[in-house]
Amino acid sequence: MWFAIIAQDVAESLEKRMAARPAHLARLDQLQNEGRMLLAGPFPAIESENPGPAGFTGSLIVAEFPSQADAETWAKADPYVAAGVYQQVSIKPFRKVLPAA
Repeated sequence: MWFAIIAQDVAESLEKRMAARPAHLARLDQLQNEGRMLLAGPFPAIESENPGPAGFTGSLIVAEFPSQADAETWAKADPYVAAGVYQQVSIKPFRKVLPAA
């Protein structure tokens, strides 16, 4: 099943985020290579593709896991969690409707 992993950053997290980004992206690349990634990306703090020093307010990942427990385990091991980037992470089952396959 698909799961939405919705994370909220701590304030002033840009430096921590950038330091942990390569390891974070490597995990996302692995999901993508396994065909389990629907989408992933950050929430810019301002209306801009590149928000510069304004940074980001969180992230969204929609990926396939065997169970919610597996999604939670995967999310807890994220480098952004270890680096203190994320203040809060919620995981919800997600049902993709559109666009159709």
